[in-house]
Amino acid sequence: MLIGMFHEAWSAMGANRMRSLLTMLGMVIGVGAVVLMMAIGQGAQFAVAESINSMGSNLFIVLSGGTNSGGVRSGMGSAPSLTTADADAIRELPGVAAASPSQNGSAQLVHGALNWNTSVIGAVPDYLEVRSWPLASGDPFTASDLRSATRVALIGQIAAENLFADEDPVGKTLRIGQAPYQILGVLAKKGQSLDGRDQDDVLIVPLTTAQRKLFGTPFQGSVRAIMVKAERAETMPQVEIAINDLLRQRHRIREGQDSDFSVRNLTAIADSAAETTRVMSLLLGAIASVSLLVGGIGIMNIMLVSVTERTREIGIRMAIGARERDVLTQFLLEAIIISVVGCLIGLAIGVGGAVLINALTDTPVVISGNTVLVAFSVAAATGIFFGFYPARKAARLDPIEALRYQ
Repeated sequence: MLIGMFHEAWSAMGANRMRSLLTMLGMVIGVGAVVLMMAIGQGAQFAVAESINSMGSNLFIVLSGGTNSGGVRSGMGSAPSLTTADADAIRELPGVAAASPSQNGSAQLVHGALNWNTSVIGAVPDYLEVRSWPLASGDPFTASDLRSATRVALIGQIAAENLFADEDPVGKTLRIGQAPYQILGVLAKKGQSLDGRDQDDVLIVPLTTAQRKLFGTPFQGSVRAIMVKAERAETMPQVEIAINDLLRQRHRIREGQDSDFSVRNLTAIADSAAETTRVMSLLLGAIASVSLLVGGIGIMNIMLVSVTERTREIGIRMAIGARERDVLTQFLLEAIIISVVGCLIGLAIGVGGAVLINALTDTPVVISGNTVLVAFSVAAATGIFFGFYPARKAARLDPIEALRYQ
């Protein structure tokens, strides 16, 4: 019986093909817009998640303080208030997995006829663990290299490509100034950070090498920053309090005085950026969903017109035995067919548009099964919701009055 009604509904739509296509158009545009906007929004979330993962997990950065000379105040990191001993003490705190003091700068690297200016990070062996940064090839430098201030380095992939082209950098030598540095390993690809900086354009050397042979230091053991990795995300608030208390005690800062350092929760900053993209994704989906509402209203309008045009037909059906629910089911099926077929076309357009945008602009897009399922379910529900009133109106027609309708 239901199959017969389905065929009748399909035939009724076929009798007015152009009107049926125009009615579907609202649903096509609505579903296509929802799928496309959600794909772009989820792509943005994916890109932010990748940036967060590339930074490392459960991270803090402790920055040295600023200076105040003659009324001129400098920013955080300009005063040498942190030391490697501070990093050693932080490493012993409960809940801390690893800590790495660092000294950053930039240098011109030379290999053969090629040269490249890049960021140089002076760090300790724990730095790779803190940043969750594996090596693509080669070996890390060791505690012995740190003690001896050996001229060795780990190179990022962008710097390696610009200096060594297709050569394997491991075991090769580059120069900084006139001093040779041996490449021990190549860092795995990290990509861009949240601030857009290319993390692969980098050279990492032992901290002591950076301090004694590259950048210098105001006094032995001073560092500009300490990166700290907590064991678990759940304990990060307690670890942050413990770091602040420990450093204030070590630096003999009395209660009420400002700290000569700052502790920043990088994971909280990254989570804030992720939440922003989630809200943006939902906003894009909500805006696109307005098109579904418009499409549903279009379905209701056309179905009301169809009921008016087919009033005599409805009267004949009811006169020969069709029940109220039969008429309701037939008109409801027509509304559902319009919305579902429009949904399928809209899905194809939305997915195709997302793939095209990704191919032409390199904008990350993510088309999830959940998005497709939700779009399809909403379209079907829209057809039922907006088709119910016209179908109910048709089912409640008085057969006598319907037969007399001209």
